[in-house]
Amino acid sequence: MNIRVYNAKICTMENADEIIDGEIWICGNKIKYVGEKKDSCFDFNREIDAKGNLILPGFKNAHAHSSMTFLRSFADDLPLLDWLKNQVFPMEDKLKAEYIGTFTKLAIMEYLTSGITAQFDMYMFPEEIAKASIECGFRTVFALIPPKGDLKIYEEEYNHFKSLNELISVKLSFHAEYTSTKELLKGISSLAKKYEEPVFTHNSETKREVEECIERNGKTPTKYLDDMGLFEYGGGGYHMVHATDEDLEIFKKRNMYIITNPASNLKLASGIANVSKMLRMGIPVAIGTDSAASNNSLDMFKEMFLVTGLQKILTDDASAMSVEKVLEMATSIGARAMGLYECDTLKEGKLADLIMIDLNQPNMQPINNILKNVVYSGSKQNVKLTMINGEILYEDGKFNIGIDPLDIYKKANEFVKEMKR
Repeated sequence: MNIRVYNAKICTMENADEIIDGEIWICGNKIKYVGEKKDSCFDFNREIDAKGNLILPGFKNAHAHSSMTFLRSFADDLPLLDWLKNQVFPMEDKLKAEYIGTFTKLAIMEYLTSGITAQFDMYMFPEEIAKASIECGFRTVFALIPPKGDLKIYEEEYNHFKSLNELISVKLSFHAEYTSTKELLKGISSLAKKYEEPVFTHNSETKREVEECIERNGKTPTKYLDDMGLFEYGGGGYHMVHATDEDLEIFKKRNMYIITNPASNLKLASGIANVSKMLRMGIPVAIGTDSAASNNSLDMFKEMFLVTGLQKILTDDASAMSVEKVLEMATSIGARAMGLYECDTLKEGKLADLIMIDLNQPNMQPINNILKNVVYSGSKQNVKLTMINGEILYEDGKFNIGIDPLDIYKKANEFVKEMKR
């Protein structure tokens, strides 16, 4: 389908502080033109008057466990390791493959309402997650974890998802140092070298995690994993709340990404990552929601506000984090962390993953500064349209993903009741 969106304000994120008054053309799944108004010889299937609203690249959820929607508000107000080992793991043992599609679709619906056009997902039953993503038209990058520590199946799955569908891609990953054997880590390190691929993992999320790793190995998780050769081709760390200076130097040396998850870290009392310091060192930082089990919402607006607000408190500096940088983290940096270089900005030839922010709402008026309005006062209510791969999947509060929301809600509740029995 060929779509023209005109009378728009467009922030391409090529330059984070530049806003164009103009239009954007989508032909098939790619952007054909973005810029000031001009005549076209194309036959458009649909022309949309943006009425002065803002077009942005879609937000990228750079760390997610999407199917964990089934644990929303189930085990709250507990520290991470108690929450994980005593509440989450026992419920996960009751999961069935048939549940995963429904729980994933529930997350995708929430993502679309929040302007999120891609997720970096780490969870069990990836085949079911891929199926749900493809059915909904949603873009998913797998942070693939070895099923029951089986490296043979892991490598087969890695190659399978590499060529499964244009909406699906994959990165090597494992859950964390504290849930992985040395043999498993050595095996993943060998695969990283074989395929010359980056590796991603949870890292230094809590003080206890770091202390226990030092007790076991005499090193922080970052140093231990790097010494095993896991980051020879880069990669990333989810959370990095309790990173040492040496850890950050390793990240900088290896050209690695950090994905911060402020809402989850606050709710689990894990701490506040020093994002300002990471950025000053030249380490790229993206943003993730983590899961609905620890957050409990999947809302990029909340995450963006927390990223900037927490850095101001942490550094005692109200200018510590600009809205332009936060938007870059939520869009283009997140895309690059996930390997989605074709949908990091709005530019001719890039994939058409974009959102429209409704500026004609009370919380967006007056317009003294559009981008500050988005980060400081924006919310899900301002997401007017979400497009992925050239397809409009959410518009004016309605989903276009081939499912009945009420049916998903009903099934999700039924599955959770079965798991609680």
